[in-house]
Amino acid sequence: MALSVAAALQLEVFSRTTVRVYAGEKNLHHTIRWVHPVEIPDIGQFLTGGELLLTAGLGVGRTASEQRRYIREVSAAGASALIIELSGRAFTTMPPALIDEAERLGFPLIGLTDELPFVEVSAQVHELIADERNSDLVAFERLNADFIQLLLASRNHVSFAEALAHHVGSPVVLEDTDHQVVAYAGGTAETDLLMRNWGLHARMAHQASTPGGQHNKSSMVQSHDEPGCTRRMIVLRGEAWGWIHVFHGDGELTGVHAYALDRAADTIAIALLGDRESGVRASHRQSSLINRLLLGDITGEQFVDRALRVGRDLRDRPLAVVVLCKEPNSDGVAEAVLEPALKSLKAPAVVADIGDHVLAVVGLTKQLSAQQLADELDTRGARAGVSRSGPARRLADAARQARTAASVAATREKPTALHFDRLGVLRLLVALAEGPELGRYVDDELGPLLRHDATDANPLLPTLRAYLAADGNKSRAAETLFIQRRTLYYRIERLNSLLGRSVDDPEVRGGLSLALRALDLVESDQQLQPPGPTRRT
Repeated sequence: MALSVAAALQLEVFSRTTVRVYAGEKNLHHTIRWVHPVEIPDIGQFLTGGELLLTAGLGVGRTASEQRRYIREVSAAGASALIIELSGRAFTTMPPALIDEAERLGFPLIGLTDELPFVEVSAQVHELIADERNSDLVAFERLNADFIQLLLASRNHVSFAEALAHHVGSPVVLEDTDHQVVAYAGGTAETDLLMRNWGLHARMAHQASTPGGQHNKSSMVQSHDEPGCTRRMIVLRGEAWGWIHVFHGDGELTGVHAYALDRAADTIAIALLGDRESGVRASHRQSSLINRLLLGDITGEQFVDRALRVGRDLRDRPLAVVVLCKEPNSDGVAEAVLEPALKSLKAPAVVADIGDHVLAVVGLTKQLSAQQLADELDTRGARAGVSRSGPARRLADAARQARTAASVAATREKPTALHFDRLGVLRLLVALAEGPELGRYVDDELGPLLRHDATDANPLLPTLRAYLAADGNKSRAAETLFIQRRTLYYRIERLNSLLGRSVDDPEVRGGLSLALRALDLVESDQQLQPPGPTRRT
């Protein structure tokens, strides 16, 4: 950490006399780069900034105008502070003109009651500066080593955000150019609250602090309602990728902490450049999180807590699970269907590709119910199942419900998004399909018909489906099949003979309709390999 004027005044050498700050007390945080004893009036032209000036007052000037000019010149040159001995060589009291001009400029003006050996002051201050610089160098080396190690280990940007939060001891947020949070580390109660309406801070606070609202590579903002925040732009190939924010409280981010922010921004850019496929790392993190939930490694509450760390705020929301079935020879179902739907609904979600399905845990709002989510997906042509909404502790049940609804949706000829509450008795069939009982039921009800169709050139199952869909209306069934009614009567006789009962009986038709639904579930590829967690081997 850099040595401040306030810290230097705590040195042993200053304890030998009475020290009084006459002006500029608010700026005692000024950094001292060097100590310089001076007794000439035009010292300002020789300063380069950061000097702590020690004087007996011989060059300060006798008149008020000379004294004011002296303060203006050393302040303009960037000196950290002026310390004057008031032991009688030039002054016994601090000249009012010096105090007035220093106060106007906010320049630290300090008086010493007694003489002090300036050589000893310089020695003690420089020794402390050297110690501080050594500490800075050690910190710089540790920072570089940590970030380089993360790069060599091919760690993702969440890891870099966590490392930065550790080094600066403050919360860190990483966002993309759309102000979507992709990493959050070192959170406090204050920043947790801020995350609930992140867009307000990202869009309003920083842009208001930038002239004309223009993007610059760094900005610092502080308001009465928020902790002080400094951000740096993440630049990839000359274009802005996003911003990294550090909430450090009052004052500016300086020294090692400022270096840590710059280093994090650079290494995150390098890590992102090494990731050729956009979104791959974020997808892996979300997939890992969902797999742990499905495997029971973490609870629903822990899932929500970890989701916040990867930029998905699901806190204090009813949650629903969506399971999307991938259509044959169709890739990118999440990008093409789910993600646009979630974006239009402004619903945060953790999304993972789990083989033949895409599973998403979605945060709902008062304006968005699980049924409305299902309707939106249905409108977009998704084949999916949506669970009931509920708290985080019920996420495991919600995943089961969504899987059940997706299994039924997989049997439909046209892509359909189904809400769990609309399944009715089909929920029982899906549960039975996980074991051998449903297959046995299908064989008991439809076995002779299925065996006939397996070897005969004229299958009868389509006729049964059409007749059941027409609810026993022979004219409508014949029209659906594009056959004459006489042909339909013959086929119905064959069905009655094979099944050993009359399909004209409404109760028989009801049982056969259920058996056909069960057959669809058994034959569904999606049901044969239900969605679930994938283990790495």
